[in-house]
Amino acid sequence: LLNGHSPQENWNALFKAGERVRLRVINGSAMSYFDVRIPGLKMTVVAADGQPVQPVPVDEFRIGVAETYDVLVSPEDDRAYTIFAEAMDRSGYARATLAPREGMQAEIPKRRQIADRGMEAMGAHGMGGMDHSNMAGMDHSGMSNMSGMDHSGMSNMSGMDHSSMAGMDHSGMSNMQGMDHSTMGGMAAEQAKIGANGLLLAGEAQPGSRYNQAGIGIDPDERRVLVYRDLKAFTPWPDRREPGRELELHLTGNMERYMWSFDGKKFSEVTGPIHFEKDERLRLILINDTMMEHPIHLHGMWMELENGQGELIPRKHTLNVKPGERVSALITADAEGSWAFHCHLLYHMDAGMFRVVQVS
Repeated sequence: LLNGHSPQENWNALFKAGERVRLRVINGSAMSYFDVRIPGLKMTVVAADGQPVQPVPVDEFRIGVAETYDVLVSPEDDRAYTIFAEAMDRSGYARATLAPREGMQAEIPKRRQIADRGMEAMGAHGMGGMDHSNMAGMDHSGMSNMSGMDHSGMSNMSGMDHSSMAGMDHSGMSNMQGMDHSTMGGMAAEQAKIGANGLLLAGEAQPGSRYNQAGIGIDPDERRVLVYRDLKAFTPWPDRREPGRELELHLTGNMERYMWSFDGKKFSEVTGPIHFEKDERLRLILINDTMMEHPIHLHGMWMELENGQGELIPRKHTLNVKPGERVSALITADAEGSWAFHCHLLYHMDAGMFRVVQVS
């Protein structure tokens, strides 16, 4: 849906020829990542998660659940343009029409092919320390059918439509039979060791990050796609202190049993909150040991994404962590109280990828 309307309903956004229009794109879905473009129009990204960034001209951007991007467009012709939001797994799309008059519509682009989500798609960066030699004898036959899953504990998910779990492509998962990802530290553990003995300077890109890649299923040669490396604040944020400590969390899960957690423990198994000292400056390191993207959301405080832009690193409230990736952000713990910290994929959060941050 786009603004509550199906593609067939064709919601219209009106413009006058020659004027500049600001579109705020918010991913308000439960489970779906979208790749957004407007064929025939260049978009200029001017804000991420509500925070101004230096303008970035793009043809397309991937938006994780809970992320927000503001883009400027300048349609000059007396014609309609399709706002096309293609689900990451290519199972469907949302669309609207940017037009000078009500009732107009433009051509809808053809959907791309589903991307392989096997080991090869992880890339050399994400799979750096992993030994595949012990996987030769694995039986993969069971992953194609999830009928044996016990759904009895999902009564509180009754209002959720799972028919198009667009962010969750399992077609390439056949080679993951039997693997418990709660112990798959090999993907990023070696990367995590780099720099662990000494704090890197604030603003430097952390080892193991892939901020220059848009993600699985996007061809960077096809069109200009936004990547995290592009995001650059206008001015340095007020708190210029170096971090006093680093906090490392692994994003973990079992792809066969569909369990999701931080550091191998779901929320119901955790004994207490993550503690931040009031007004401390710290570095949060997120290491994704799974083969899915996770949009990680911290309530109450900003996360300053260390994407290599020095003093001009951008502030975000939700960070998309790609499979096998290591992402780091600086935080000023300036908001006293208890705050939710979780994956924003609703199923993952409900299954246990959730913690409480206590600032005191």
